[in-house]
Amino acid sequence: MSHGSFRIHDTILHKTAVAIKDIFLDGNKAEIITRFGKVFVEAEDSRVKVWFEGFDEYNRLFIALPAYENEKIYGSGEIFSEFNIIGERANVWVAEHINAIQIAKKLARQVGGIKNTQRKQSFKKYETYYAQPTFISSRKYYFHSLTTARSSFDFTGEKFHSLKIDEIAPFYIGICNSFEEVMQGITELVGRQPELPDWVYDGQIIATQGGSKRLLEANDIARDKELEANAFWIQDWEGRRVTAAGKQLFWNWEWDKVLYPDLDKIIPALNAEGKKVLGYINPFLAVEKPLYRVASEKGYCVKDKDGEDYLVTITTFPAAMVDFTNPEAYEWIKNIIKKNMIEFGFSGWMADFGEYLPTDCVLFSGENPELVHNTWPAIWARINREALEETGKLGEIMFFTRAGFSDTPRYSTMMWCGDNHTDFSIDFGLPSVIPAMLSLSVCGFGLSHSDIGGYTSFFNLRRSEELYMRWCEMNAFTPIMRGHEGLNPDLNAQFDSTEAILSHGAKMAKIHKALKPYLKDAVKYNSQTGVGVIRPLFFYYDEEQAYNECYEYLLGRDILVAPVVTQGATKRRVYLPEDEWVHLFSGEEYHGGSFDIEAPIGEIPVFIRKENKKLINILMEAAK
Repeated sequence: MSHGSFRIHDTILHKTAVAIKDIFLDGNKAEIITRFGKVFVEAEDSRVKVWFEGFDEYNRLFIALPAYENEKIYGSGEIFSEFNIIGERANVWVAEHINAIQIAKKLARQVGGIKNTQRKQSFKKYETYYAQPTFISSRKYYFHSLTTARSSFDFTGEKFHSLKIDEIAPFYIGICNSFEEVMQGITELVGRQPELPDWVYDGQIIATQGGSKRLLEANDIARDKELEANAFWIQDWEGRRVTAAGKQLFWNWEWDKVLYPDLDKIIPALNAEGKKVLGYINPFLAVEKPLYRVASEKGYCVKDKDGEDYLVTITTFPAAMVDFTNPEAYEWIKNIIKKNMIEFGFSGWMADFGEYLPTDCVLFSGENPELVHNTWPAIWARINREALEETGKLGEIMFFTRAGFSDTPRYSTMMWCGDNHTDFSIDFGLPSVIPAMLSLSVCGFGLSHSDIGGYTSFFNLRRSEELYMRWCEMNAFTPIMRGHEGLNPDLNAQFDSTEAILSHGAKMAKIHKALKPYLKDAVKYNSQTGVGVIRPLFFYYDEEQAYNECYEYLLGRDILVAPVVTQGATKRRVYLPEDEWVHLFSGEEYHGGSFDIEAPIGEIPVFIRKENKKLINILMEAAK
């Protein structure tokens, strides 16, 4: 591992087919006898569970499932560059999605005059923050493994899908009558998110950093410009470090009273205005700061093979990791969240990272890190969730995570799509978050959003006014609408950079707030059924293009969103499934087909099903 990115080498020493010697049936359960061990198959309503006994000499499981003509496959985690992954090989391993080498090559190309936003890196180089051994088929079946090890899914074969699991682990196959049933089945296994706090729908969460003065200034600007701000997110509440990479954070989870004087008084004052304040935390500790010294002295950090604290390099600086397998360390970091964040007054936070557990570390539990690595972000989400539950704040406070694995849908309250580039590039920029949100939904995480304007910015990779506004209008049509100043704020357009951005942001925040009853219903439905707020078109429309569309999505059942994902575009080709649709900004009616839709900034192509007349009236009034 380097900077959270992994190089993986795997040599198969011996592989054998499992020959059946005998089968015993008992009701809905079969016991299959082989010369290596036993295989059990049990029917559970619309799915079967398969598990194993014996096979002690083996540590890899190969599964072949039939492939069908014109079949589509989705899932394996959060995928940014594709949605339908038929014809690809997916590596199900939690990692940093964007590494330094990729950024350096991109910047070099741009300096050389090459700026191709349609360029995609090879899928075999692909890594993702959120990996999950789950996929669904266009034939309305799903696969989910209970493994914690690495998996690789090969969907390139004409006759078979070849699955490789790096341990002998149980798995499920569910066969359903609808995609809503598919999602119900998956989320019965991986869990569902609770409903969100009521305040999250009341406008835009504005990102600001740099201290108390800037926080109060941002509040004044939002109020003066009639921009509905439901919260302010100050990621540097615990301190800021300036590095060669940009303005980053000091990972010491205590209030920085120098940077944020009187924050303990500012938070309740803003709350009295109906505005919340959000913070930031991750599972690392800055080695220069007091909390690390406490953790190190108590033995709370992940160790290397020499028994020293394992320091992992993050961009340009090293940091230690809290060892979640140590019960005392687990409670220690959870109590920091309780005291320094919940008790302090934060109404939410970014629970960042979780991908960086090295496979050559030594854990307190003695477990094999290769079998724990994928679970690390799910454990991190569980710690944050327990902090809310144990303080009685679940439902009032929410946190959002970027990394995940099986069980993350059970513990996290919201995903965000990570450190996207501040551009229109199809692999890492604005377009990439649409297949990312869709693929999260089909894996069972139905609540997601992205940073308005993206995050990763260097040199000539800068957030333009146009990009900010296009991203802002897209995020108005996601469960929550939240900004980010970015890695290098001075290079980026911000929520208050120009009058045009402020006016646009106010309009979009008004629309998002008008969506509140609709979004609350969709979020509740997700919590009850596992059917996400962001949904693929093919969930309800059995049409070829619906199965292939990855840059449009359904928001709930009745809204189709087609974000403008091309720089400089003022219209967009939009595919509408066979139904009756009303264009939000013109009121024109459409049926199924493909249309060139006028889309000036501020008029994102959004269509509402004609039968929901109440929603049409509400949104058209808000969009005036």
